[in-house]
Amino acid sequence: MSDLFSLNGRRALITGSSQGIGLALARGLAQAGAEVVLNGRDTAKLAAAADTMRGESATVHELTFDATDHEGVRSAVDGFEAAHGAIDILVNNAGMQHRTPLEDFPAEMFEKLLQTNVASVFHVGQACARHMIGRGRGKIINIASVQTALARPGIAPYTTTKGAVGNLTKGMATDWARHGLQCNAIAPGYFDTPLNKALVEDPEFSAWLEKRTPAGRWGNVEELVGACVFLSSDASSFVNGHTLYVDGGITASL
Repeated sequence: MSDLFSLNGRRALITGSSQGIGLALARGLAQAGAEVVLNGRDTAKLAAAADTMRGESATVHELTFDATDHEGVRSAVDGFEAAHGAIDILVNNAGMQHRTPLEDFPAEMFEKLLQTNVASVFHVGQACARHMIGRGRGKIINIASVQTALARPGIAPYTTTKGAVGNLTKGMATDWARHGLQCNAIAPGYFDTPLNKALVEDPEFSAWLEKRTPAGRWGNVEELVGACVFLSSDASSFVNGHTLYVDGGITASL
């Protein structure tokens, strides 16, 4: 059974992995046996995260690129594969949030959300899939959100982008499953991360969340690791186009 979930001999690229959910997932995949490729735009921040993981005996590479730059992504992925070998697993985690009432939402921020949260999934997904298709195997895991299914005041454009991630995941599976790829998504609920710092520090919101979530609390980022290992491993060989909600039950109840 342990072999079913083992990632020994696999290499995983995790976008936006210098902190938060991305770094937690990178650590979890490394603990399951994977060699990991950390990605971000800030070279110094990326190096610090990589050094921390190396101190935990992980095999780590650093690959600096902007996930919203199509040509830059293609060049970085192609160059890495030529120099180091296959990227077997891709976790599309890079993302951003901006909170403003919809009637006042700046158009430029809406465009930035689309590029960061949706276009990046396309850019990196396509760049990696082109290599995976040739090998007849590969795992792509997109990070969606409870906002893939639900809305909340002040974040309508973010909700739009995460809904798109859910449907892009289905599209990837529909096009690429026949080539041996499994393309799925993880939809986190409310987790204590830098992206949610303003909400975590808001006592009123935290009290609301604890009442709204059947589990009665914020999630810890380490609680996403099991889902990511499952979707990265042979255990999910016939799982495709699925969005796995890891949310303490918030999408299951009124």
